[in-house]
Amino acid sequence: MTISEWSDQYRILSPEASSEAGRFETSRAIYQKEIMDAISDPSIEEVIIMSGSQIGKTEMLLNAIGYYIAYDPAPILLIQPTLEMARGWSQNRLATMLRDSPILQNKVADVKSRDSGNTVLNKSFDGGHIATCGANSPASLSSRPIKIVLCDEVDRYPPSAGTEGDPVLLARRRSATFWDRKIVLTSTPTIAGASRIESAFENTDKRKFLVPCPKCNHAQELKWSQIVWENKDPDTARYMCKKCDYKWTESERIKSISKGKWVATSEGNGSNIGFHLSGLYSVWMTMEEAVREFLVAKKMPNTLRVFVNTYLGESWEDEGEQIDEQNIFNRKEDYLSGKVQQEIPNSVAVITAGVDIQDDRIELEIVGWGRDEESWSLRYDRIYGDPSAPHIWKQLDLKLLQKFKHPSGVELRIASTCIDSGYHTKSVYEFCKPRFARRVFAIKGVAGHGKAIIGRPTRNNIAKIPLFPVGVDSAKELLYSRLRIKEEGAGYCHFPKHYEQEYFMQLTAEKIVTKYFKGFPRREFVKIRPRNEALDCRVYSIASLSVLNTDINKLAERLEIRSEKKDNNINNKQKSNMKKNKPNFVHSWNV
Repeated sequence: MTISEWSDQYRILSPEASSEAGRFETSRAIYQKEIMDAISDPSIEEVIIMSGSQIGKTEMLLNAIGYYIAYDPAPILLIQPTLEMARGWSQNRLATMLRDSPILQNKVADVKSRDSGNTVLNKSFDGGHIATCGANSPASLSSRPIKIVLCDEVDRYPPSAGTEGDPVLLARRRSATFWDRKIVLTSTPTIAGASRIESAFENTDKRKFLVPCPKCNHAQELKWSQIVWENKDPDTARYMCKKCDYKWTESERIKSISKGKWVATSEGNGSNIGFHLSGLYSVWMTMEEAVREFLVAKKMPNTLRVFVNTYLGESWEDEGEQIDEQNIFNRKEDYLSGKVQQEIPNSVAVITAGVDIQDDRIELEIVGWGRDEESWSLRYDRIYGDPSAPHIWKQLDLKLLQKFKHPSGVELRIASTCIDSGYHTKSVYEFCKPRFARRVFAIKGVAGHGKAIIGRPTRNNIAKIPLFPVGVDSAKELLYSRLRIKEEGAGYCHFPKHYEQEYFMQLTAEKIVTKYFKGFPRREFVKIRPRNEALDCRVYSIASLSVLNTDINKLAERLEIRSEKKDNNINNKQKSNMKKNKPNFVHSWNV
């Protein structure tokens, strides 16, 4: 049996994990058939799947696991980016498949039983076992031999599993003793030139799924450039044939996909095959939904990048490695001059602060945020003095307590502050601890591509306070993408006219370079100028906004309504005064 045959006969989709619970049908998304059968083909050693989301990739991996448990027992290893993700995948996806597919129910003992061969991350069955692990866990990648290696979302793997080296290479070594080993790599791609899955796909036969036009029958790969719609209306979305310009409806797209076939576009080496699929092949997401998602994503480079990676299944090409500070300097604005009582722009709805600690001073930036995270730098201050002395922290506290007057009449305070704890750690902890209720947080920068801007806080520190990890590289990538935006609106960064050149030089004091770590590309930020405090402060202010997790658009809407009411009240008052002051004319016939 092939995996697709086994799946059609035995696999049951679980209601918790699928919108279409019940018996699995390969014909529902026919492009899955050749991918699954390649995994069970003994002549193929490595299968690479570079794809967008919503194409059924997880179900294909589960089908492969079920096949090897029930039909062709073998030791299996499934690797997720982190150990936490591996645990969640095992509990939420693997366990439900084992429970709901009758052929698998008696193969693996329940986790709650006393069977020592079955835990959340390790499950034994007759003739083999399945281990689920994280790419960040070197111990689980270097133990027993494995025949079937399934690497999921490889572009999210760390460059090294501890000090052991590349996690994919470690997993490959575990399968070296099997002549019929199988290695499967799947992922949505990330950055061009630094994407594991793209690099692996380039060394295959590069199979593309071609579908026929319902009118002219021309076989073609579905491309986003062929999606058309009218007047920003997603409901009018159609796919335009590359040859005859016929516009396919949604039902015609689904029907054409059911008639498609895989075609190799490169020679490859025979034993390694690759498949590329975008979200345009998804039978679970319509063109209308995709266009609606795109119209939101295209507002900012960082959200557009997510769309390109996760929906189109394509790597993202950066516009440039470095930001020209002069271009940013030249677009300074006069939005703060002449303001009284620290009045801020009308579009600001939330205020955050980022604080950087140096040996002889404290630097901080206060940033206002509006709709779609459009930002206005409101203040940049330096407090000189020894950060180990109490008086300098009192000055910082006064600056963080200041109020800003919104044109609506509302006084806004700083909603959240992140303070770097890399220098004078003890003083930072002592300052933040009693101010936690004011959302003054201690943070610790964590380098590395793909890290969350704000991670889960820990109390593993001398002060036992919540310490938030900040993915500084992710925040810098976000900032640099927004500094490239040239039109006011979503994500645009505003700067006041009185800021000096030095601020902008510090803000752009780093650039992205690609370095090779044990033969694998890794993108890093490196300093091109000695001082980068302005960049750090902005990164920490971005982290402050991220930890708030608030709906800025909703807050902005409330303030806009309040401003309108205030303006109407002023206009009504002026009209009333005009009526009161209007002279009384006496007509001649009343005399």
